[in-house]
Amino acid sequence: MESDILRIENFYAGFGNSTILKNINFSVVENKITSIMGPSGCGKTTLIRCINRLHEFSPGATFSGKILLRGEDIYSINPISVRRKIGMVFQRPNPFPNMSIYDNVISGYILNGIHLSREEKERIVTTSLKKAGLWEEVKDSLHRRGTFLSGGQQQRLCIARALAMNPDILLLDEPTSSLDPKSTLLIEQLMEELKQTITTLIVTHNISQAARISDYVAFLYLGELIEFGPSNKIFTNPENKKTEEYLTGKFG
Repeated sequence: MESDILRIENFYAGFGNSTILKNINFSVVENKITSIMGPSGCGKTTLIRCINRLHEFSPGATFSGKILLRGEDIYSINPISVRRKIGMVFQRPNPFPNMSIYDNVISGYILNGIHLSREEKERIVTTSLKKAGLWEEVKDSLHRRGTFLSGGQQQRLCIARALAMNPDILLLDEPTSSLDPKSTLLIEQLMEELKQTITTLIVTHNISQAARISDYVAFLYLGELIEFGPSNKIFTNPENKKTEEYLTGKFG
C-alpha cells in the first residue's frame, strides 16, 4: 500500500517581485524515487531548496503555500529539525575540506553540538558509509581528508553525511552531473538500494537517467507543474504536449 510522505499544496516561491514557482501541487510517495525534470531555469532547484528550508535564507526570498511532511507543515517546525528529517546533496560534491572522512560523516552532529559516545560515532560512520557504498573503499583511510577522494567518492561521502542523520527524505540536486559514467552508475544503483528505507527526490536534467531510476516524475516548465505521475506513464504516454516536446528533445 503506497502512502504519501510529503505533500506540496498551492506553493509559490521567488525573489522580490519575481515569481519562480507558481501554484505547485503534488504528493511524494514514501520509499519511492521521484524525479523533478524540466529545462534550465524552470524552478527545480528552488523547489527542493524550499523543501529543505534553504530558500528562505536567500536575500529577498518569498514563498507561500504549504509543504507537509507526514501531515505537518515544515514551515511550522524549526529549520534544523526539518533538515535532520530531509537531507540534501548538492550538484557538486562538497565534503568539508578541513575534516577527515570520519568527521565529514558525523559533521551534522558536530555542527549541531549533539554529543555522541565513541561507540555511537563508530556505528554511525560505519553504517552510513556502508549505505553509501563507500565503506570498502575508505575503511583504511577514515582519518584522511575527504578531499583526497575522487569526485564520485566525494559525492558518495556527501550522501553518507546526509544519511548519517537518519532522514526520512533525501533530496539530490543533479548529483551526477559532474561525474563520469561509472560513478553515475554507482550512485544510481545506490539510490535503488536506499528505497527500502528512504524516500528520494532527485532533480535531473538527464531524461534517460530519470527514465532509469524514477517511480514518479514531476515535469516543471516556466515555474509551473505541467505534469506529474508514474514514470512509466509519463515516458510512454504523457498527457501534456509540452511534456512530450521536452521528452523528445524539441526544447530543453
